[in-house]
Amino acid sequence: MERFTISLDESLAREFDALIHARGYANRSEAVRDMLRRELEDDRLAREDAPHCVASLSYVYNHHERRLAERLTDLQHHAHDLVVSAMHVHLDHDNCLETLFLRGHTEEVRAIAEKISAERGVRHAALNLVPVETEAVPRHVHHVHSRPRT
Repeated sequence: MERFTISLDESLAREFDALIHARGYANRSEAVRDMLRRELEDDRLAREDAPHCVASLSYVYNHHERRLAERLTDLQHHAHDLVVSAMHVHLDHDNCLETLFLRGHTEEVRAIAEKISAERGVRHAALNLVPVETEAVPRHVHHVHSRPRT
């Protein structure tokens, strides 16, 4: 493990300590590592240097909207190679929260997320992408392994 030192003025150090305490970090090093990972992955995504990803797409919709549930299901079926799993939650008599877990080429994951988010009646859509490296494992003929890049 490599070590480095940074200098912070007292007020910034106090704010940082309060933030990491509120988020449950045991120490500054763990918090800084997570921040660096997040920045590195965000940079990879911005530069389009993240060909593969795992992701979650969450959205809220009114299930009374004409044929919306059917349209959303059709989109998922057309992207069956990307959709790993779906979770559906009834929020109240009208609204549902759905979260899709996706895995695949980042461009394709973004494309299906944009299609679903743009459906009339879908609200509050949020996509969380995590770049991964993929590895084909010879004894696992039908799938690949994915691991975070950082």
